Amino acid sequence: MKKPELLAPAGTFEKAKVAFRYGADAVYAGTSSLSLRSRAEMQDSNLEETIKYAHSLGKKVYAAINIFAWDEKYDEIRKQARILNNLKVDGIIVADGGVLEILKEEAPDVDKHISTQANIVSSHASKFWYNNGAKRVILARELNKEQIKEIMQNKPKDLEVEMFIHGAICFSYSGRCFLSDFLAGRSANLGDCAQSCRWSYNMYVEEQNNPGQLMPVEQDENGTHIFSSKDLCLIKEIPEIVELGVDSLKIEGRLKTEYYLATVINAYRNAVDDYFKNPESYDYTKYLKELNKVTTRSLTTFYFNDRNNKNIQEYEGKQYNPDYEFGGIVTDASNEKTLVEIKNRLQVGDIMEVIIPNKIEPVEFKIDKLWSSETDEEIEFVNPGKLGQSVRMNMPIKVENGYILRRRK
Repeated sequence: MKKPELLAPAGTFEKAKVAFRYGADAVYAGTSSLSLRSRAEMQDSNLEETIKYAHSLGKKVYAAINIFAWDEKYDEIRKQARILNNLKVDGIIVADGGVLEILKEEAPDVDKHISTQANIVSSHASKFWYNNGAKRVILARELNKEQIKEIMQNKPKDLEVEMFIHGAICFSYSGRCFLSDFLAGRSANLGDCAQSCRWSYNMYVEEQNNPGQLMPVEQDENGTHIFSSKDLCLIKEIPEIVELGVDSLKIEGRLKTEYYLATVINAYRNAVDDYFKNPESYDYTKYLKELNKVTTRSLTTFYFNDRNNKNIQEYEGKQYNPDYEFGGIVTDASNEKTLVEIKNRLQVGDIMEVIIPNKIEPVEFKIDKLWSSETDEEIEFVNPGKLGQSVRMNMPIKVENGYILRRRK
């Protein structure tokens, strides 16, 4: 067996640092105008900072230029391709054949990775992209394990394969969606999706002999989230995925919080490492327990195990985890009273957990005292401010800057 790469999202430089701290081998990132996350706070300077930081750790960065580009975008694409070539980025993710041709010209020294947006569902499609300069293909999420096995057995030997293992699923085929553009004037294929599939819809039926009499079809009084899918989770299937020989396991979520990234990356890092240490005793339940602490929608294996799986829709439209939330980030661990940048209201008596890199079990503790970060006076509670708010507290263990805390609701 070969250990697959664990690939994590990085919507900002700070999130990239969290991803690496909690076990990612590589991150993928992209500027807001050329990748499929226009709301990601990543510009050329941030991308450069991320690449240099990753390389200082011996880790990798893949830059996304995976929009379906109109002609007006190509000057900017050429410019960024040259920058990425000079920075020696480890790969560029691309979906558009026209963009791929430009990358061959302007970034000849960089590996080309073909995006999941390209709908790669066969070994024949994989060979096509390989013959056109691809080093890696990112498989469509609609494949099942038998189809992936077929691709692995018949692809060119030195073509790498990447697949998604966790995160949000687009309701449309491989993310090729026009619903957002149609309803909100925001193109998903240019990274500006309004997530129209997550909205609540009221639907009606009309009996043909009684025109105008509309009867509601509803899940509850707020309608139904008929277009919304559950989130992908393949933690139980890690042994099968490793056996398939896939090169890279990808986590979705460039717009997710540092807390989400720390939890999910740490769970999969421990899962993969533990499986390689002792394949016979792999127990997915302890990793799933952690993943459930950040879920905001139900989880599904999608089509990985069963092409006929119908358990993929999220009718409830969940947005918040009922049990846990982002507590804060350790920003100064040098003092006996640890400085924490808070992300939600904290108060004395709250039950907290420290998420420890490379350990699946968090450390639980109760806040016994809080001190103002400005006056060092004892306080009973603290609320997050618009520009950020910090507080000092005692920790149950020795922590480091960048450690993530969660709060039990």
